[in-house]
Amino acid sequence: TAMHASVQPNITHNVRQRSAILAIDLGTTTGWALSAADGTIVSGTMSFRPSRYEGGGMRYLRFRSWLNEVANRVGEIGTVHFEEVRRHVSTDSSHVYGGFLATLSAWCEVQKIAYQGVAVGTIKRFISGKGNADKQAVISAIRARGFNPADDNEADALAILLWAMETHGGAR
Repeated sequence: TAMHASVQPNITHNVRQRSAILAIDLGTTTGWALSAADGTIVSGTMSFRPSRYEGGGMRYLRFRSWLNEVANRVGEIGTVHFEEVRRHVSTDSSHVYGGFLATLSAWCEVQKIAYQGVAVGTIKRFISGKGNADKQAVISAIRARGFNPADDNEADALAILLWAMETHGGAR
């Protein structure tokens, strides 16, 4: 299972939070960003591409194991925010997304962690000023904030995290 992670250098937010915030861009290559209780931000990508010998449910079991590992390393996760996709390129991608969404929401319920989906347009408008911004515009906007995402998945997760921190989960 391939994983990429990066600690964002010298970027901390003066946001008072009692526990970690996890932001996730769900997909076969999942982007993630986490703000620790001390404001330190780490982010990366995780691949859940199935091997040719795995059954269809193995990617979701690996995703759940990864969530457990993140929770164990971080301590208390207060909230999880994820990109809520309404339209998919293909039937397959909608099925895969649905599997990740079901796994994430069930995991959050078991862990008693609040979780919230955020519309794609809301995230794009927040980070770039345009609700229909393309992938490169989101990456550029994230880079302008001092981050260096490996790809659009990590950039989306960082945008979700910054949205969650700066709007207090959409409260303002």
